[in-house]
Amino acid sequence: MTKKYLSVLLCAVILISVFSACAAKKNDGYDHTLVTETTTQLATDETGFKLSYSQSDSLNPFSTKTLNNQVVETLVFDSLFVLDDSFEAQPSIATSYSYENEKTLNVVITSGIVFSNGDRLTAKNVVSSFNKAKDSPHWKNMLSGISSASAVSDTAIKFKLSHNNPNAHNLLTFAIASSKTDKNGYPIGSGRYKFEKGNGTVLLTVNDKREDFTPHFTKIPLVNITSEDSIENAINIGNVSYVYRDLNRGGDRKMQCNKKAVNLTNLVFIGINGFSGITKNSDIRRAVSLAVDRDTIVKSAYRGYAKSTTSPFHPNSKLGKTAQIFTAKADLAAAKQAINQSAVKEKDLKLDILVNKNTDRIAAAKLIKQQLETAGFKVTINQTSNKDYYSKLKSRSFDIYIGETRIPGDMNMNSFFTSNGITNIGIDLKNSETAKAYSSYLSSNGEIGSFVLSFSQEMPFIPLVYRQGMICYSKSMQGDMQGYVDNYFSNIEDWYYN
Repeated sequence: MTKKYLSVLLCAVILISVFSACAAKKNDGYDHTLVTETTTQLATDETGFKLSYSQSDSLNPFSTKTLNNQVVETLVFDSLFVLDDSFEAQPSIATSYSYENEKTLNVVITSGIVFSNGDRLTAKNVVSSFNKAKDSPHWKNMLSGISSASAVSDTAIKFKLSHNNPNAHNLLTFAIASSKTDKNGYPIGSGRYKFEKGNGTVLLTVNDKREDFTPHFTKIPLVNITSEDSIENAINIGNVSYVYRDLNRGGDRKMQCNKKAVNLTNLVFIGINGFSGITKNSDIRRAVSLAVDRDTIVKSAYRGYAKSTTSPFHPNSKLGKTAQIFTAKADLAAAKQAINQSAVKEKDLKLDILVNKNTDRIAAAKLIKQQLETAGFKVTINQTSNKDYYSKLKSRSFDIYIGETRIPGDMNMNSFFTSNGITNIGIDLKNSETAKAYSSYLSSNGEIGSFVLSFSQEMPFIPLVYRQGMICYSKSMQGDMQGYVDNYFSNIEDWYYN
C-alpha cells in the first residue's frame, strides 16, 4: 500500500469510530446534538439612559449639597476604596494599605492612573482632595477621625489618625479630583465618565482614558430635577431611568419601578436617659430592649427597607456578625423578669417616648409603645417639632427617644462614647463601663468581647435597626443591577435596554 492510501484509510477508520461511539451513546440519557453558540453584540446607547441632577447645585464633589448630584458624581470621581455590602473596603485606585502604628495608616495607589484630561493622578492629588473633603458637607463627619494626610512619594500617602482605629481605611471613600477644571468649567476626575456640555444640558460621556471600561451607555443626559416629589414622578413617567433614594422620609410606595434595597450605616436606636427616672436602672433598660420586636419594626415601620440589628454594629459587618448581644425577636418572659429584678414598683413603670416628625420613626414609636405595654409598662408618645425635639434632648427632658445617626464605615461608636459625640445624650460617660470598655478596645488594650459584654449588661442605648436606601430603575432595563452605598453604579457596564 502506498502512504497516500494508508492515510485515507486511517481517516476513514477514525470517522467511523467517532460516529459509532456517538451512536452507541444515544440511549445513555444525554442529548448529543451539536449546538453552535452565537453571541449578540448589544448596541451602544447615547440617549436612552438618563439621570437626574440639580442644576442649581455644584457638580464639584467638595461643594455638592444635594443627594441628586452626589449620586451622579460617583460616576466621575474615583476614590481610594469602595465599600462592599459587608462594609469591607475594596480597592479602587488603592493597591494596598498598612498600619505603621495605631495612629498611622499608609496607602499605596496604582501607578499610571490619569485624569480624564490626561494629567497624571498622584499622591498629591489624593492629599489635596482629602483636605477639601475634610471640610466638605458630604464627608466632613466621616473623616473627623483622620487628622491629616501627606504625600510620601508619587504613589504613597500617609494618614495620621486622631485616635486609635484598626478600621480607618474603611473611611477612605472620598472623591479624588484634579485641581483643574475643563474648558467648560466642569470638575475633572479619573472615573468611568466625565462631564461634558450638551445641547442645553450636561452630559456624562465615557472617559476615553479608561481602556478597561466599555459600557453600553456611552452618553448619559442629565435631567434637571430638584424636588424629591419631582424625582419620584420623573422615574414613574420615564423622564429618568435610574434614581437612588435614601428613604429618610419614606417615599418608596410612590415609585413605580424595579427596586433594590441598599444597605446603609444609618442606625435607628432608642436613646435612654441614664441620669434620672426609672431608666437610670440598667434592668429597666434591658427590659425595654428585650420587649422590643425589631423584626416587626422592619416590616411595619420601615416596610422592609431596614435590617434588624442584634448589636450596635451593622449585621452585615464583620463586627456585627461576631458581636451579637440580643435577638431580633421580642422576649417578653425575659423582659418581665428584668422588670422584676429592677425592683421598680408597678405604679412607677411609666415611660414617655420622645419622637420628632419623621413618618417612619413615628410608626416605630407606636409599635414600641404597644410592645412595651405588653411587657407591663405604661407608655405615652411625645411627638414634637424638630426644634422642640432637640431642645428636649439637650435638657434631658425625656425618658427614652427614637433617634437615628449615620455610623461611619469603620463602625466606630465614638459618637456615643466620647464627650464630643453627637449621640451621647443620656449616657453617663463618667460612670459608663461600656464607654471605658470601648475606649480600651480602640487602644488595643481590650477585646471586643469585653465591650460587648459590658454593653449587654449596661445597655446605654438600644440599637433597633439599620435603615436601607433604595435603587429604583426603569422596568425596561436589563442586567444584574448591583449598587452599594456611595457606589451606586457598581457594574453599570453590564446594564442595557432590551
